[in-house]
Amino acid sequence: MITIDPKTTALVLIDLQNGIIAGSYAPRSGAEVLETCRALANQFRQAGAAVVLVNVGWAADFGDALPQKVDQPPQRPEGGLPKDWSTLARGLARAGDIRVTKRQWGAFHGTELDLQLRRRGIETIVLGGLVTNFGVESTARQSWERGYETILLKDACSAPSAELHDLAFRHVFPRIGRVTTSGALRFAAPEA
Repeated sequence: MITIDPKTTALVLIDLQNGIIAGSYAPRSGAEVLETCRALANQFRQAGAAVVLVNVGWAADFGDALPQKVDQPPQRPEGGLPKDWSTLARGLARAGDIRVTKRQWGAFHGTELDLQLRRRGIETIVLGGLVTNFGVESTARQSWERGYETILLKDACSAPSAELHDLAFRHVFPRIGRVTTSGALRFAAPEA
C-alpha cells in the first residue's frame, strides 16, 4: 500500500489517444488500460489531485519530429497522420485537467510539464498509459532525473509484448521509482 498526498501528487497519463489505443498490446489491451486510467483519473479528481493528460503529435509534414537516423525509423504516412490520431480517447478529459502535447517519447523535454507541476507544488508523479517501454518509460526516467518521486502502476500500462512490459517493470522502474497497482494507492486523509 502506498499513501499519497493529493495536494502534492499528480496523475500523469501518457498517450491515451485514438491513434495509439487501437494498437496490439500485452499483457492488457489498449481498451483495458484506458478503462483503468479513466477510473484512476476520476479518483484523483475526486481527491482534489492534479490530472495531467499527455498526447503525442506532429505537424502534417513531420517537420517537428526528431530527425535522427535510426535503424528502425517510425512509419510516417504520406500526408500526415489521420485527423483524430492525436485526439485523447473519448471520455478521458475533464475540465481542469492539465493538457500537454509532446513530440517525442518522453513528456518533459520540449513541453511545459515540469513548469505546470512545479507551480502546483507537485512532488510525486503517479504514471500510467501507453506504451510501457516507450512513452511511459521515457517519462519515468525524465521524472526521476528531475527529482520527482515516481510511482508506476503495473495495471495501468501495456506494451507491444508482455516481455517488454515485464522488462521495464522488473528491471528499470524499481531503480527509478516505486512499482505498485492502482488498487494499492491510498490518499492521505485531509489535515484537520
